[in-house]
Amino acid sequence: MKNWNGPALAGASTLAIPSDPHLRLWLQAEGSLTSRLRAHGTVRVQVQHQGVMPLWQQEQRDLRAPGGYVREVVLLLNEKPVVWARSATPLQAIAGPWRAMRGLGARPLAELLFAGRQVARAPLLAQHLPRCGLQSHHIQGQWQALESQHADAVLPRWARSSVFWRQGQPLRVMEAFSPWVHTLSLA
Repeated sequence: MKNWNGPALAGASTLAIPSDPHLRLWLQAEGSLTSRLRAHGTVRVQVQHQGVMPLWQQEQRDLRAPGGYVREVVLLLNEKPVVWARSATPLQAIAGPWRAMRGLGARPLAELLFAGRQVARAPLLAQHLPRCGLQSHHIQGQWQALESQHADAVLPRWARSSVFWRQGQPLRVMEAFSPWVHTLSLA
């Protein structure tokens, strides 16, 4: 899991090792991110978008598909934005082993990934998010919309991604962390 061999987003910084050791621990932490956050308070999932969408370049490579089913959410910790997440899977997978993703609503994806199902996970990859580019502008747009509701919604600069496999079908998850996450102990 300590795979820091390169960015998972096109255009991401080639140096994918944060200097802050606490942030590095969060980026490397295996298991359920939601469970770790719950050790610090109440976690709420706010769905930003869910449905069929074109996939980003790295998603297309990882999932071997031009389009797919995408779910974008913000995790709020004690009503403060802490993580922006994007999950993507090919369309055939949303009709198969990942079909429960459509009905999650405001429940965390962790319920599908870590609830004893037969799910395998590829190594985590960390990346420093670039200040410009398609993905960054997309994240910035959704994150800045939160600023009207949350004055302390500081734009994420670091993210991690991984591909989960179930019954031969991939699901790629990217999680971008608010800078203040490093102040939380890793539970």
